[in-house]
Amino acid sequence: MAKRVLLASPRGYCAGVDRAVITVEKALDLYGAPVYVRKQIVHNKHVVATLEKRGAIFVEDTNEVPEGAIVVFSAHGVSPAVHEEAAQRQLKTIDATCPLVTKVHQEAKRFAKDDMQILLIGHHGHEEVEGTAGEAPEHITVVDGLDGARNVQVDPTKKVAWLSQTTLSVDETLEAVGILKERFPQLMDPPSDDICYATQNRQTAIKQIAPQADLILVVGSTNSSNSVRLVEVAKEYGAKAGYLIDYASEVKDEWFVGVETIGVSSGASVPEILVTDLLDELARRGYSDVETVTATEESLLFAIPPELRKDLRAAGK
Repeated sequence: MAKRVLLASPRGYCAGVDRAVITVEKALDLYGAPVYVRKQIVHNKHVVATLEKRGAIFVEDTNEVPEGAIVVFSAHGVSPAVHEEAAQRQLKTIDATCPLVTKVHQEAKRFAKDDMQILLIGHHGHEEVEGTAGEAPEHITVVDGLDGARNVQVDPTKKVAWLSQTTLSVDETLEAVGILKERFPQLMDPPSDDICYATQNRQTAIKQIAPQADLILVVGSTNSSNSVRLVEVAKEYGAKAGYLIDYASEVKDEWFVGVETIGVSSGASVPEILVTDLLDELARRGYSDVETVTATEESLLFAIPPELRKDLRAAGK
């Protein structure tokens, strides 16, 4: 049996995650511990644990942060109400919202200004969806999945537009939009694609690997929307089995029975060290032949938040 690994590229960290993690690291270097972070900076257990060891304190809500302290807002974005709460508590805020999420916030504000109904395709309870919906709560209705698209109601007297969470399945989102357009033919599109480049690229790579794979292993946390989507997309495109794992130690012996080809990828909030650990574990099990399957090259980088840049400059760093 010829055992091999097909390694997806691109995988792992995207520009928005890289920027958010570096923001917390540089804030700790500059201001010293503790630095408070509202919600998980990115949806990855290993990243959060590593930053906690360095002195980051993760909180669920702004009111858990002592008055006057430093708080970083996560890559998923926050609503204007959260910014207001922070101002009331005189917190020094550093906004690490991914610029591609900020773009969706701006689109929401623009549609709301025109008094349009906005159908936001995304997952109820996801931080990014809460942040975007908070930009125009009286105009936005969350549409969760295909059932949501089939059942949502709109005011027939108002114009209607759609936006989406940035980390969804591309195929499922297009399907949801198709359902909505059938029901509401006047539905307006966002000015540009909301699903981010990294989500799309990682899904494209896994689609190329899936038909050849007996098993797909995606490194990522269960609360990471884009990581969960990678496993789903892999199965839809022909992988015989697929699992989401945080660490290489989580793989189970029974997954490998009769398996020749393993596809490997990782979510956009996953550091490469965790993929390396998984490849080492697979090599130990006889899967040492690794072939990289490249869907596209990525080169996008985002500058760190301006409020942190200013303080770093003032400190001569």
